[in-house]
Amino acid sequence: MKHPDLPAEGGCRCGAVRFRVTQQPLITMACHCTGCQKMSGSAFSTSVAFPTEGFEIIKGEPVIGGLKLEELPHYFCPDCMSWMFTRPAALDFMVNVRATLFDETGWYAPFVETQTAEKLSWAETGAPHGFERFPGPDDMGPLIETYAKAAAAAA
Repeated sequence: MKHPDLPAEGGCRCGAVRFRVTQQPLITMACHCTGCQKMSGSAFSTSVAFPTEGFEIIKGEPVIGGLKLEELPHYFCPDCMSWMFTRPAALDFMVNVRATLFDETGWYAPFVETQTAEKLSWAETGAPHGFERFPGPDDMGPLIETYAKAAAAAA
């Protein structure tokens, strides 16, 4: 398991919105829910959770899109409409960034897959941990600790 070189940057497809992360990931994930399938146009979405204080927008102004739920705001580029990140209200200590938007993605691999109950039969991620539904807020602490231990052992 690798971590990105910090600071790491990324952006939307057209480059109108750019972001930077300055802290190591809390956890990496792949989500199989039908909402992520529809928003990503793929079998699952890939993401990396970073501490809120380690994430910043450095160019542009993302807009809220998707279902526009207050408890699960999804942020998009207003120009190309790339789905960029999510700030789950129940997990306000983290920002969930779409993994494929980083300038360098070779370090990424999902550690956890969620919503496997909605998984397409042929979709495989290689994630060592899986949940039929979304892990609850109480599950995230132990998952983050397990990820940190695995990352430290791989370093």
